[in-house]
Amino acid sequence: MGLNKGLVLRSTGSWYEVRDDTDGHIWQCRLKGKFKTLGLKVTNPIAVGDFVKFEIEDEGENFGIIHEILPRENYVIRRSVHKTAHAHLLAANVDQAILIATLVFPRTSLGFIDRFLVAIESFRIPGVLVFNKQDLLNDEMKEFQSELMELYESLGYRCLAVTALAEIGLENFAELLNGKVSLLSGHSGVGKSTLVNAIAPGLSIKTQEVSTFANKGVHTTTFAEMFELSEGTYIIDSPGIKELGLADTKPEEISHYFPEMRDLLNQCRFNNCQHINEPGCAVKTAVTEGTIAFSRYESYLSMVGGGDNRK
Repeated sequence: MGLNKGLVLRSTGSWYEVRDDTDGHIWQCRLKGKFKTLGLKVTNPIAVGDFVKFEIEDEGENFGIIHEILPRENYVIRRSVHKTAHAHLLAANVDQAILIATLVFPRTSLGFIDRFLVAIESFRIPGVLVFNKQDLLNDEMKEFQSELMELYESLGYRCLAVTALAEIGLENFAELLNGKVSLLSGHSGVGKSTLVNAIAPGLSIKTQEVSTFANKGVHTTTFAEMFELSEGTYIIDSPGIKELGLADTKPEEISHYFPEMRDLLNQCRFNNCQHINEPGCAVKTAVTEGTIAFSRYESYLSMVGGGDNRK
């Protein structure tokens, strides 16, 4: 029997849901034998968003066998929770990565936002910030959020402000997703599922209230899953992005993933400048002059030092 081409919509570890490109039928597939991980140190060879070649093994039981992974445009990995030397493939063939952030209940820290953007830059995927829960912000917080959005937009990142529950800004959010494969990320409790359900109620993605204990959300997603909102428009809901990225990034490379630092890389006195305490550093001068935001520089120092600024 010949091989069919399909798209991996869901991975549960050893089984994959693969949608047939020909008729849209979804097959339960497993891998044929031992699969190479295409040179990546990862715990899983296939990710949601991968295109594969598969063979129908049992039509009655709806089983198939994956024989081949087709070349990827890109991929996103996070540190493996269990195997420290390996990473976990989160998604493949992504057009944009969207971080849903909230400044209150729960608060998304600037360190977390910056680490997300650096990780996405390292995968060469456009990053977008969507600030949810506008209804919970007082005037001072609204002003702070406006300044933040202005900062990140000046660096080339699109920003949106929405309120999922009051359905404010949803048209812009839907337009942002249209015709693309989008990886959705964010702390539990920021309203990812509520946002998606508001623009695509037919999906009925599970939601949970934010736990008031320690002001942390409760995880509802345990594995990455792809949903089709309309023809050509997909979202990938991703679990536990706290470990996202920086898996293989050397400290001396981190500044390359800050656009405002990348622009100055050839202007430092030393070509291996780490932008910490070297003389003649263009980045430190820009921070002093205010052309690089101090919050961004703080995030950079934390990442270079191996600190955890992701809370």
